[in-house]
Amino acid sequence: MAHSSTDRFDPMLQNNALLAQLKQDIRANTPRVQGTIKATDKGFGFLEAEDGASYFIPPPAMKQVLHGDRIEAVIKEDGDKKQADPESLIEASLERFVARVQKRDGRLAVIPDHPSINLALKARIKRSLDESTIADGDWVVARLIRHPLRPDDRGFFTQIDELVVKSDDPAVPWRVTLARHALEQECPPAAESWPMADEGIEREDLTAEPFFTIDGEKTRDMDDALRIEAADDGWHLTVAIADPTAYVDESHPADKEARTRAFTVYLPGQNVTMLPEALADDLCSLKPDVERPVLACRLHVASDGTLGEYRFFGATIRSQARLVYDHVSDWLEGSAEADAPAEPIATQLKALADMAGARAAWREANTLVFKDRPDYAFDLDDAGNVLGIRVEQRRVAQRMIEEAMIVANACCADLLAKEVGHGIFNVHNAFDPEKVDQALEFLTAQEIAVEREQLTELARYRELRRALDDREDAWLDARLRRFQGYTNMSARPGPHFGLGLPAYATWTSPIRKYGDMVNHRLIKRVLKSEAAPEEASLRLTEQLTERRRLNRMAERDVKDWLYVRYLGATLEHGEIFDADIIDIRRGGMRVRLIANGATAFVPAPLIHSDRSQVVIDDKEGRIQVAGEARYQLGGSLRVKLTEAREATRSLVATPAE
Repeated sequence: MAHSSTDRFDPMLQNNALLAQLKQDIRANTPRVQGTIKATDKGFGFLEAEDGASYFIPPPAMKQVLHGDRIEAVIKEDGDKKQADPESLIEASLERFVARVQKRDGRLAVIPDHPSINLALKARIKRSLDESTIADGDWVVARLIRHPLRPDDRGFFTQIDELVVKSDDPAVPWRVTLARHALEQECPPAAESWPMADEGIEREDLTAEPFFTIDGEKTRDMDDALRIEAADDGWHLTVAIADPTAYVDESHPADKEARTRAFTVYLPGQNVTMLPEALADDLCSLKPDVERPVLACRLHVASDGTLGEYRFFGATIRSQARLVYDHVSDWLEGSAEADAPAEPIATQLKALADMAGARAAWREANTLVFKDRPDYAFDLDDAGNVLGIRVEQRRVAQRMIEEAMIVANACCADLLAKEVGHGIFNVHNAFDPEKVDQALEFLTAQEIAVEREQLTELARYRELRRALDDREDAWLDARLRRFQGYTNMSARPGPHFGLGLPAYATWTSPIRKYGDMVNHRLIKRVLKSEAAPEEASLRLTEQLTERRRLNRMAERDVKDWLYVRYLGATLEHGEIFDADIIDIRRGGMRVRLIANGATAFVPAPLIHSDRSQVVIDDKEGRIQVAGEARYQLGGSLRVKLTEAREATRSLVATPAE
């Protein structure tokens, strides 16, 4: 009987099939885990699995991964020990990143600017860059293009896409930080001219009214001016706000750039404006003795601090005084050296102080008022060196302006909610919706009677917050912060638990915030009885929230860098600092120095000479030393700085008690 070739027995084919099946069976029965890489400075690392488990990774295997990589790993057991063997990459922690160039013996590499990644990664330079302009130690933007866990990639390899700053440039902290967060390095370009648009709104002539501004001494983008008159039943306050939308419509290139930037970035010694400086610091700034177009709100505040009727309108003003916070505060507080403002400005300042006091008292009784925290200002020379750090307390003049802006923004929120139904609102939940149950469990464990509605409903939360404030328990407040929510931008009105208000929408800083420009345009549509499309607000909110987060991170990072440089030079003096405990982790505690606002880490080995005597309960936020309670969240202590690490922009401290 004849057989075709396909019917013949082929042992090699059968063996291949069996081998493939065997491999498939082995793979199916081999335990695998997905998780995130956590590197250590000792060469080994850990895979932090999604279920909370942690697996050891030996040094040879760590050469295949970077801190923060999300991977899938094979789990191998050796007796009671379990070890992770990286197998495949899910998501690389590095994509676009800032790094320092390393040139050694003709070889080019980059070292990522990351506290937990200390590897030199092979690199090439983008073709459009001139390699001769990039030297050892320079700062660059690089991109990871090969990873050992990707198919067909043998090792790490990167490409240098951009030179950020030369290593010897005094602007390194600013340039590097802005590049890390992909923020613009320069202010936007100006147009050749800025003609006012005919927007079809009537502008009332208020140039004869004695408006005034109060700002910091170095402020150039002055965006709010006030006029206040005392009445038998309270005060009539007019808030006049700079009007960049009078020059920049939604089709203007400057508007597109402002929409991308979203905010002016304020860094120590440098501002990167949202709008061109010609607008922000000149044409729109409410300088004294020059006419300026404004969007205004005239509102009534009753003697008991309650907010009454309000009216929005377009206007033209001429500020009659440029005042400075400290000078106004000195005068109102009765300093003998303070010069009295001219009339009628002086009368208005007293009226504004009275109104602010009434509003603060009303908010204390009916909404929420949180404790003041000082600001810290860096005094820098022209080369960016820190000459000193000043504590800036919020004084009476700052409170006056703050209360005026709060009432104006509350009016904006009310108008947009009623007349438009959307806009750019600041919405803040007291507690993260996903953490409400945890917060409820925590408060119950502290024997604090609380109902779920007190964490989720504004009126009920006000009661709870005031009851908690009466306890004056710093540890309790610090622990609760772990469950609290963040302020987000929302296209629709919602409660702002932090201020205790049913809705809050800012329009008082349009030179600095794109969301305020959007709200200006919506207010103008109301004035013209025009419909307002909702889609624009919906698209913007996520971007605005993200850009605000990046701006805050950039400000923090530059300050950390300057703190390390400034305080690092003082280590040899052994200065002792009073500090507040702001975080407790398994490895130690984080503290804030009261004198200058710097944060430092106190590692567990430095808490006590015998590490075995230190018991850290990071969940409860408490530390025991030799069996006795010693430190807790919200508490205070005295510390001495031991290290200032510029590579990671971090300070290390030890208790000085």
